[in-house]
Amino acid sequence: MDQLAVEAEAFRGFNRFYTGAIGILTDRYLGQARPLGEARLLFEIGTEGAAVRDLRRMLDLDAGYLSRLLHALEDQGLVQVRSQPADHRARIAELTVAGRAELTDLNERAGVVATGLLTPLTSQQREELISALDVVQRRLRLAAISIQVSDPSSPVARQCLAEYAAEISQRFPEGFDHAALLPPAEVTGASGAFLVAREQHRLVGCGVVRTLAPGIGEIRHVWVHAQARRLGLGRRLLHELEGQAAARDLRIVRLDTHEVLTEAISMYRSSGYREIPPYDDNPYAHHWFEKDLSDLST
Repeated sequence: MDQLAVEAEAFRGFNRFYTGAIGILTDRYLGQARPLGEARLLFEIGTEGAAVRDLRRMLDLDAGYLSRLLHALEDQGLVQVRSQPADHRARIAELTVAGRAELTDLNERAGVVATGLLTPLTSQQREELISALDVVQRRLRLAAISIQVSDPSSPVARQCLAEYAAEISQRFPEGFDHAALLPPAEVTGASGAFLVAREQHRLVGCGVVRTLAPGIGEIRHVWVHAQARRLGLGRRLLHELEGQAAARDLRIVRLDTHEVLTEAISMYRSSGYREIPPYDDNPYAHHWFEKDLSDLST
């Protein structure tokens, strides 16, 4: 059995333990007369209500299955679904008075279960567990993010670049001119690639690789949404861009960055990039880097 298979089996073992420990497998989740799916939907609708399309996107549920869950909760008198006044095609799910009472009970029961699991542990052990849970959540979020090549002229790509430009315009003391963004023609087909990262259908990052000269490529516009930072997504995007460069026979990749982007500078250095003299006249660059892709394991 190879290492990945061993790790997968360990992961499955943890899943079996955890689902049993918190009672996910029963049709009476937390002791109430409903399964986890219905309970989770009550949690997500919450006291403020939620758009049905947002619930579907947030929970990544099939439209038919979500509809059945909502109908079940409506039949129990816990939820009501109504159309938005401004758009009758858009629907809002809200808790009834009984639904709010049920949610309060669910929260109390969930708190009792969590407290019961934590109480036997020492303070240090609880701190270790919470820290480990944070790592698990960040790693699972990173694993669930999809990175795909996108048409650089598509609305999705332009939205990513617009958000990237808006952020660095605020961070750079001199601002940033959107005209400095690479035109789509320079990052398509054999000449380059535009990568887009999505988390549950939400855009969370992008990056560009293009050809500078035979065998030499350049990485530009690496951006990670603020809500997806600390996951390792920037490093994963960088690795994917290097793979796109290697697939185009670009043995050397270069990049530049602004002095205020200290986290990016640190990532490039720790990813095997060495600082070099300026290779372009980018007015926003203070550091220039290069990496030999002969060994992508670096």
